[in-house]
Amino acid sequence: MSDPRVIAPNLKRRLSGVTATIARLVPLQVQWIDIAATGPGLPDDIPHIPLGRLPFLSRETLRVWHARRNTEMLLGLILRNVLRLRLKLLFTSASQRAHSGYTKWLIDKMDAVVATSRKTAGYLERDAQVIMHGINLHDFTPPEDKAAVRARLGLPDGLLLGCYGRIRHQKGTDAFVDAMIDLCNRFDDVHGIVMGRATEKHASFLAELKDKVAKAGLSDRILFMPEVTVDQIAEWYQVLDLFIAPQRWEGFGLTPLEAMACGVPVVATDVGAFSEIVTDPSLGRVVEPGDIPALAEAAAEMLSDRESLARSSIAARTHVEQNFDINGEAKTLVALYERLLTDT
Repeated sequence: MSDPRVIAPNLKRRLSGVTATIARLVPLQVQWIDIAATGPGLPDDIPHIPLGRLPFLSRETLRVWHARRNTEMLLGLILRNVLRLRLKLLFTSASQRAHSGYTKWLIDKMDAVVATSRKTAGYLERDAQVIMHGINLHDFTPPEDKAAVRARLGLPDGLLLGCYGRIRHQKGTDAFVDAMIDLCNRFDDVHGIVMGRATEKHASFLAELKDKVAKAGLSDRILFMPEVTVDQIAEWYQVLDLFIAPQRWEGFGLTPLEAMACGVPVVATDVGAFSEIVTDPSLGRVVEPGDIPALAEAAAEMLSDRESLARSSIAARTHVEQNFDINGEAKTLVALYERLLTDT
């Protein structure tokens, strides 16, 4: 796209939550507005404008620059104030921590700000529109035959719990393992899956978790699986009866939404947007981060009532359909872009 009205920068080569958000949203938003991403590390099929073309865009056209990182806010300011492009600057914040003075200064220069949750909005010292992330309900959907998917993946019968994502202390992988050891001692038919990638920095952390499981004699019941590609992850949610999101800190956190879209209720810690996603006991439970006994007890409570667990599966899917369809997120952002473009 040579002359977009909205530009979504991604100034980070390595895959991150921001990169994934842009990759999910821009292909939908292009149906309703001329939008393109810019920067490295994005899929080839996303509408794209090279970074090197930005200084040569027409100074006559008003555009929206939708930043999601400090570096992207700074580049937007340079493009507007130094290179004199006509830009409305928009920033989306997912952070749930006090901002540095530098970040506050950048945010203050924006024309509009979006927060991905009400909790995130509380850390901003200016008005922000809350637009929560959504999920693709076609990619993430309940299975037609859960037993058949399990059999194809070589997974056991009984109740299956999962914890997916990067493997590190911040993500609470150890909390899941400790809770699973407890649950395996309470329920004979419970198994757990840990799936994700441990970077070199966290390799010893993963090794320690595997050793703990082995010493507990549970290596056949708490399974460590390698990370799968994006196009395969949905079926790994589909095989679950309960998803555990044990993070100690999170910006937003999409995994509970992905699980619930596949008809899987959730036990989550009160970080990120989790308490704004799991809003009713029919959908799951929310506990304090780092409280491993509470995590195990909440899961045990749900597993003890199999009929209620089955009803929670249906309720979880319905809740996501009604509140977290990614098309709603995309259209709400497009409406904000259009307001910025007409507010001259």
